[in-house]
Amino acid sequence: MEVLALDFWSAGGLLAVGLLAGILAGLFGIGGGAIIVPMMILLGNDIKIAIGISIMQMIFSSVYGSYVNYKKKNLDFRDGVYVGIGGLIGASFSGVVVSSMPSSILEIIFSLFIVYSIMRFFFTNAYGGERKVGEGWKSILFLIGCGCVVGVFAISLGIGGGMMLAPLLAYYLGYSSKQIVPISLFFVIFSSVSGFTSLALHGYVDYAQGCIVGIASLIGVRIGIWTLSKVDSKKHKYALLAMYLFILAIMFEKMLFG
Repeated sequence: MEVLALDFWSAGGLLAVGLLAGILAGLFGIGGGAIIVPMMILLGNDIKIAIGISIMQMIFSSVYGSYVNYKKKNLDFRDGVYVGIGGLIGASFSGVVVSSMPSSILEIIFSLFIVYSIMRFFFTNAYGGERKVGEGWKSILFLIGCGCVVGVFAISLGIGGGMMLAPLLAYYLGYSSKQIVPISLFFVIFSSVSGFTSLALHGYVDYAQGCIVGIASLIGVRIGIWTLSKVDSKKHKYALLAMYLFILAIMFEKMLFG
């Protein structure tokens, strides 16, 4: 495993990335990996090491962020557990996926998922819409299934799953933009712990960089959750779409000019 030497400036960059990732995690429920993976690549890491750093940070931000949301009574704990169980199962295969795919393919898949999220989320109602999946066991199986599918692919891409989960919950279950955030962030606990274990066993975790980014993200999460409580759902939806487009631009720049 390649480990980058950390000087004053690189450590400062990691702290800044962690703070920003934490804000995005608290505000959008995405775990922060959507920003960390491309940023870690720009700082000189291979995408596989960037994924490991991203997943390690998610443990910090998702656990703390979910605790804050629970205390504020923002978290639908039942739905979160069902999605989390699926994520725990799916993410356990992430190490195998990362080991078996070249970095260029992972970058393409990462970008395609962002495009999918933009297209799906754009047509959802920011304040909540029509539910396309029934109640009871249908809803439970759907939540577990979503968690499993999102877990196996998202963790392999270092994005935690919140980015993929948000449009699914909005489109199929009719959740509002702001209702999605606490559930998505809670899901990241399950998927990130499972994914971190798998990636660590395969040698794709830089612990020094991961700890710096993770600790900085704790401050950012608190800021993000506070901001979420103040913003309108429609503005929140547009902000999330803008973030998707920004990350997509970074990945295109990396793939085209690498």
